[in-house]
Amino acid sequence: MKTHAVTISSMAFAVVLLLVTPPVLSQEHQMIRPADLKWVDVPSLPPGAKLAVIEGKMSEAQAFTVRLSFPANYKIPAHWHPAVERVTVISGTFNMGTGDKLDETKTMPLTAGSIAIMQPKTNHFAWTKEETVVQLHGTGPWGVTYVNEADDPRKKK
Repeated sequence: MKTHAVTISSMAFAVVLLLVTPPVLSQEHQMIRPADLKWVDVPSLPPGAKLAVIEGKMSEAQAFTVRLSFPANYKIPAHWHPAVERVTVISGTFNMGTGDKLDETKTMPLTAGSIAIMQPKTNHFAWTKEETVVQLHGTGPWGVTYVNEADDPRKKK
């Protein structure tokens, strides 16, 4: 009789778990190899940067994960984002600093495996000496606002 009661209790618990599981957990499992990424130009960054969306839509109020690839000797002028920015360096060295103007002497070199977390509306900048790939994840809607409007490549067209 105890075994029967335990079995029924276990089944009831499993049904409850299925009913309260958030929809995000029921999405299809994904495995993505670097060769599967589709790289495109990034209009909100100076020419040369490439972006590959891994998941989510940066323009909507949802979680997203993207990779950014920067060539050697690349510079990102001072800017800020409306939400928390989480950057993980995949390869190369990503030099980041905070402030209103790009100043290479005021940056920290972040090598592969390093992580940077920037709070919303924090003015920051970055540069590379070698080809560098970072992974960015956050919650949208995402945006890039340059401290100096003249640095915004979207306004130079």
